[in-house]
Amino acid sequence: MNASTDHKEKMQRVKASVDRRIEAAREERGILIVFTGAGKGKTTAALGMVMRCIGHGMKVAIVQFIKGAIDTAEQRALRDYGDLVTFLRLGEGYTWETQDRERDTKVAREAWEKAVEFLQNSEYAMVVLDELNIAMKYDYVDVTDVLAVIRKRPVMQHVVITGRGAKPELLEAADLVSEMKMVKHPFRQGVKAQKGVEF
Repeated sequence: MNASTDHKEKMQRVKASVDRRIEAAREERGILIVFTGAGKGKTTAALGMVMRCIGHGMKVAIVQFIKGAIDTAEQRALRDYGDLVTFLRLGEGYTWETQDRERDTKVAREAWEKAVEFLQNSEYAMVVLDELNIAMKYDYVDVTDVLAVIRKRPVMQHVVITGRGAKPELLEAADLVSEMKMVKHPFRQGVKAQKGVEF
């Protein structure tokens, strides 16, 4: 048997397996997605999903819990989509910069209250809660409260939560979890954050 025949038979088996899974997938509902881990790309992955929703004409809300003090190119770019995207930067910056637990907690809880409004509104096909994992990791926002609201959201609404250190309860509740692993990063080699890559 030659390599071409081997490859074709292997791909036929793969196709049969994929076709069976497609046939078995009958349920249609919003899913809970978590992007976590120490590697780069969590917010980027979430914003890729935002672009997919926009491409389908679906309305999206984005709440940034930590990066609020930082002007982001993503927010500037998404302004062009008008009513399809609501983008709120509600944090005050990275926790190692603010160093004020009481204030960080107050700001995170205010952001969560705004997020709850989106999670109760069926007009939004997707709600992205960027860096909410950090807010839950430091107990600025309680994971039990978050999960209670998410369970009651509109049935077709997708929720994407990003940030390092996702709580075990969230991972258990999620439908899809991707962990970004850092293999190499230029910052560790003394390279400054680059426009279009980090910000």
